[in-house]
Parts: sequence; C-alpha cells; structure tokens
Amino acid sequence: MAYQILTVDQVKPGSELPELAIDVKPVTIVLGAMAARDWRPQHHDYKFATENNGVRDIFMNTPNLAAWFEKYVTDWTGPYGRLGWIRFRMKDSVFPGETMVFTGVVTGVDTDEAGCAWAEVALTLTTGGRVTTLCTARVALPATEGDNPWQRKGDQWKPQPAQH
Repeated sequence: MAYQILTVDQVKPGSELPELAIDVKPVTIVLGAMAARDWRPQHHDYKFATENNGVRDIFMNTPNLAAWFEKYVTDWTGPYGRLGWIRFRMKDSVFPGETMVFTGVVTGVDTDEAGCAWAEVALTLTTGGRVTTLCTARVALPATEGDNPWQRKGDQWKPQPAQH
C-alpha cells in the first residue's frame, strides 16, 4: 500500500482535511473500552447504560475516541506525521448504530526553533447529525522531503503550542 507523505509546504491555514466516516457498531465501542482496560459497564452493558446512566445504549469511552482522532489526523499526514498533542471536548456521547463523521481544517502552520514543522488543526466529530466532540491537535510534519519528525528527540522535539 502506498502512503501519502505530507510535507509542510503542502499545507496552509484553511486547508481542509478529507472527511472520514466510520459506522459505529457495538463491537467498536466494546473493543475500544477493552483496549483501554476500561471495564466500566456503561461501555459494554446495555442494561447498565440505559438503566443506571439514563442513556439510550452503551457509549464510546474517552481513550477510544482519542484513538479515532489520532487515526484521523495521522491518516491525513501519512506515516511521518507525529502527533504532538490533542485536546478535545466531548459534548455528547457516541452510540452504536450511528456514523461518526470527522472533518477538520488547518488553523496554523509554523516551524519551531529546532526546525520542526508543525500544523495545528481544528477537528469536529459529528454523530447522528449532532456535533459530539470538538478537538484541536498539533502535528509535526516533515519540513522537507527526507525529514522525519519521528527521529526528533530531546531538544529537537518540543510539541508546545505555537506562540502567536
């Protein structure tokens, strides 16, 4: 499989990330919770979720949702994109039977003092026709062909926010 290798010169503020749609099945939620070792019953027990939490079904946990955002960003960047950080605010739950739709836009591009190139992106997750999560992320991109942010360590890796 050939991967896109996105370099910083291919990205500018206002650039849109391609949409990603994922059908959510119960197993999507249960396996994500298991992978995170989150045994809370609202993520796998329908009766508990509906009767104790007052929601309509089991729902996705935070680490699983974070992993989907990471996948979305790194699918866009290709294998050399290295996530510096993500921050998100969950506004509603993600339930089985819905389709998660990820969209995003580049809000800033910069290069730090160590020569590492960065893109900041604003991401939105809509599910069942409603905005369920808003996210911002900072991802390192190759500054030039042949650069690889994964090789940066110590003082060469500083994923702090840009100083605007």
